[in-house]
Amino acid sequence: MIALPSMRQLRYLIAVGHYLNFTKAAEHCFVSQSTLSAGLKELEDSLGIQLIERDRQNVSVTPIGLEMIARAKQLLASAEDMVEYAKAASQAMTGTIRLGAIPTIAPFVLPQILPVIRERYPHLKIGLREDLSANLVQKIHEHQLDFAIIALPYETEGLLVKELYGDEFWLTAKPDDQALAGKTVTVPAKMAERLLLLEEGHCLREHSLRACRRSETANVDGLEATSLLTLVQMADSGLGIALLPEMAIRNDILKNTDLIARPLAAPAPKRGIALIARQTTSRIEEFLAIAKVMLDVHQASQVKPLAKQ
Repeated sequence: MIALPSMRQLRYLIAVGHYLNFTKAAEHCFVSQSTLSAGLKELEDSLGIQLIERDRQNVSVTPIGLEMIARAKQLLASAEDMVEYAKAASQAMTGTIRLGAIPTIAPFVLPQILPVIRERYPHLKIGLREDLSANLVQKIHEHQLDFAIIALPYETEGLLVKELYGDEFWLTAKPDDQALAGKTVTVPAKMAERLLLLEEGHCLREHSLRACRRSETANVDGLEATSLLTLVQMADSGLGIALLPEMAIRNDILKNTDLIARPLAAPAPKRGIALIARQTTSRIEEFLAIAKVMLDVHQASQVKPLAKQ
C-alpha cells in the first residue's frame, strides 16, 4: 500500500516554501523547528525526492518541490472543502463567506448587494477583501477566499464561473473634447493615444485596450492611474480621455467634475461581471444565492437614468 503524505506534512512544506525560513515556518505552524524539520524529512523519505535545499545561510525549494507545493495547496483546499461541506450540509446559509472583489467593481457593487444579502439571509456573514484579479484567483485556489467578483475576460481555468451580466464602457472627456462628437462615439487611433489607463495589474486596463483595438500598453505621455477615482481626476484635469464602466457612471463617479460620459457606438465593448469559486466548493447554495442577489440588484439599477450624458 502506498504511504500517503499527511496533511500536517503538506502544511509544513507549504510554510517552508512561503517563508524560506525554518524558524518562521515553524512559528506559523505552531510547532518547534525540530518537529517541522522531522516532518519534512519524513515527507521527502516517503516520496523518495528532495523538496527543500538548505545550508547554514539559505533555504530554497527544488523544482520538483515547487510542483509539490502547488499540488499540496490544492489537496489542502479540497480537504477543507470536504470538512466545510459536512458542516454546511446541516446548516446552509449560515456562517461566514469570504468574498473578494476587484477594485473597479467593489465600490459600485458591494454597497448595493450587502444590504440585500443581510435582509434575505440574516444568518450569513460576509467577510470582504478588495484586491486585483490575479490575487483573488490565487486566494480562491488556496482556500483563503470562498468566492470572488471579477470582470471577464480573464483566465479562470479550473474555477466555477457564473457570468451574470455585461458592463459596457462609456467614453468620458471634457465637454468640448472632439472625442464626444455625436450621441454615440468611437475611439479612433489618434484619440486612443490620449487614452488614460490604470496601471499594470488592473484587468480594466486590458479591457480598455481591447475596446480600442489597441495593442500598446501605455499612454503616449506615460500617464497611468492607480484607481478609477484617480483616472477620473486625471481626465477632469484635461490630461486625456478615459473609458469607464457603466456601473461606475451609474454610481455618480463623475459627480463634482466637468466630465461628460457618452456610450460607444454599437456593438459597444463591455466586460462581463462574474462570480467565481472553486469547483469543489462546499458552499454552492450560498454561491448561487449571492449570484441571484447580484443579478436582481443589477436589474433593479437599470431603471435609474444615467446623468452627464
